Amino acid sequence: MNFSRRVFLAASAGAALAGRAAAGFGNYIFGVVAPTRDFDKSAEFGFDYHEPSVCEVANMADADYQRFKDHVLSSRIRCRRLNFFTSPPAGFDLPVIRVVGPNLDQPGIRGYLEKSLTRCRELGAEIVVWGSAASRKVPDGFSREKAWAQIQDFLRMADPVARAHHIRIAIEPIRSPSCNILTTGAEVLKMQQELNLPNVKMMIDYYQMRSMNENPDILWTARKEIIHIHFANPNLSGTSSAWPKDPNEDPEYAHFFGLLKKIGYAGGISIEAKGTYQESSAGSLAFFKHELS
Repeated sequence: MNFSRRVFLAASAGAALAGRAAAGFGNYIFGVVAPTRDFDKSAEFGFDYHEPSVCEVANMADADYQRFKDHVLSSRIRCRRLNFFTSPPAGFDLPVIRVVGPNLDQPGIRGYLEKSLTRCRELGAEIVVWGSAASRKVPDGFSREKAWAQIQDFLRMADPVARAHHIRIAIEPIRSPSCNILTTGAEVLKMQQELNLPNVKMMIDYYQMRSMNENPDILWTARKEIIHIHFANPNLSGTSSAWPKDPNEDPEYAHFFGLLKKIGYAGGISIEAKGTYQESSAGSLAFFKHELS
């Protein structure tokens, strides 16, 4: 598929505008993982980008997508990161693009890659996160070795499509029991290194990492391949996670941020957590400023 020069220039201009947004400092820019309906809140509360679901964007009717794209392109920020690449987030009744299991629809997968990544780039995407537990979870009784090979086949298919659209794919570790393959940063790094594809890298999600009791030293081990970060306070009672606000919330914060600075990480940090912009954005942005300055 030929990539439109007009779309490329519009998306690149948007990325430049987003880089001057209020939240970012030093090597870092900040965004929020949230549905498209919350796009204006990310702009209003000073974030550098919005990170919606690829599935939501890809499954919009053409007219709805056009309206959303026009709205994004008229804003000071863009959707520089998107996630939920091949399965939707909770609350969305959308198809799951299965990449592991019997009877995979390879032409359907390829068509989805083309459509979804074209739309992502038109919204300003530079990185698409691939966690999508429902898409890659190994079915009961299915060969794990076959599942590993199928994931590699999917990523080999996705790599040139992503490259043609100037997008990199970041494999996300997803904790068990939500997923049963690629559950740690170490396992994702093994996959990424076996593939060695130019536009397939990895990311670290602090909440997922802590849920698996993985040592933050994975940041150092995988430092050459990490291109994105998700973050949440993993210790809020009664819910899965919360917007971070206090350096004392979790004992591994200092270790994690110390390593993030040590490896010279430069890029996005997205909040993916329970909470509201109104109650939490100012405190979270102050938290990041404190931890990373």
